[in-house]
Amino acid sequence: MDNAHSNTCPATKAATGRTWLNSDMVWMLGLYGTAIGAGVLFLPINAGIGGLLPLLIMAVLAFPMTYYSHRGMTRFVLSGSLESKDITDVVSEHFGKKIGKAITFLYFMAIYPILLVYSVAITNTVESFITHQLGSQAPPRALLALVLIVGLMAIISLGRDVIVKVMSMLVFPFVAVLVFLALYLVPYWTTAIFDAPLVAGADEGNSLISVLWLAVPVMVFSFNHSPIISSFAMSKRDEYGPQAEKKCSAILAVSHLMMVLTVMFFVFSCVLSLSPASLAEAKAQNISILSYLANHFDNPYIALLAPIIAFVAITKSFLGHYLGASEGFTGLISSALERNGKKPSAGLLNKLTALFMLVTSWAVATLNPSILGMIETLGGPIIAMLLFLMPMYAISKVPAMAKYRGVASNYFVWLMGLVAMSAIVYKLLG
Repeated sequence: MDNAHSNTCPATKAATGRTWLNSDMVWMLGLYGTAIGAGVLFLPINAGIGGLLPLLIMAVLAFPMTYYSHRGMTRFVLSGSLESKDITDVVSEHFGKKIGKAITFLYFMAIYPILLVYSVAITNTVESFITHQLGSQAPPRALLALVLIVGLMAIISLGRDVIVKVMSMLVFPFVAVLVFLALYLVPYWTTAIFDAPLVAGADEGNSLISVLWLAVPVMVFSFNHSPIISSFAMSKRDEYGPQAEKKCSAILAVSHLMMVLTVMFFVFSCVLSLSPASLAEAKAQNISILSYLANHFDNPYIALLAPIIAFVAITKSFLGHYLGASEGFTGLISSALERNGKKPSAGLLNKLTALFMLVTSWAVATLNPSILGMIETLGGPIIAMLLFLMPMYAISKVPAMAKYRGVASNYFVWLMGLVAMSAIVYKLLG
């Protein structure tokens, strides 16, 4: 009786008023904090390197891309029955268990490559800091990568609660410092991007379409917070009952508006303080925009502050994505062993997962592949498949989502999702 009472009271209260509860504010900030991470540190490079016109178009597309896609996923989660506990349950309910397992695999493939991206990023950030700010010779890359990743794994070994607490403590100071740095760069703004061609490389055959084609997956990656959408939707359904979809849409709108304004201000501030040639150099060096700013400007505050922010952001993002990647890997291994009649212990699974993550992260960090290349060809396109295309397909096929059919925003989400996914083919052919 107590449980039933606790579940129905908030929904009744919410259904009879238009108040903004404390829990709504917590979720609004939580969505914002989840999206604003290390991915933002690579967005200015990709957004500005194409010239002024692609940058302006991306600024216009940022809010509708982020809002309509995440609203679609939220609606998809809410379309499940009351027995559904997360997005995997909803997928299984609408499309069957086999598809549910496939979606679980895709989630792992969306998160795991990003973990590898951050393994490379944190190694390059520390290597750049040792070389440029400390004026010392960095240790061999394989050794540096191993020390850093073992250190991160040591934090992970303290347990999920410690990781989540550390991440939550880092989110908002990081955002505050990011905005402060954007303001601090204002005196360094130049007209270099206005003097350059509207589309960079136009004289070499680059078109506006080709520049935007590769920029869209990075936009998808930078603003993505799909892993938290399932928990968000279920929490609001418990609180608001039938009114959950309207309240979720309102919370998403406010959160995404804050997100786009602060991130794009940071992007424009970085781009205006550098030239397109400098941004191309940052991409070639395979470092975040903050590490490049620290090396570029003869300013002790930027030189010290920027690498520290980058290190904190990448650490936070690595820890968060490790949780998702390890859960996905453990689930996949467990399912594979159970199909063969074996039931592994939780301890053995955890050790196998930790070993796999350590070895692969260290190997990729040592090899140092292009970070933006990995985002363009792996992270962004797979996220787009789950975040953009799956909910839109469900709207067209699932009776419970029929009421959302026939609106222009659906076609926009379809288009952006297909563009992001097709970037894999474009990149390989290019």
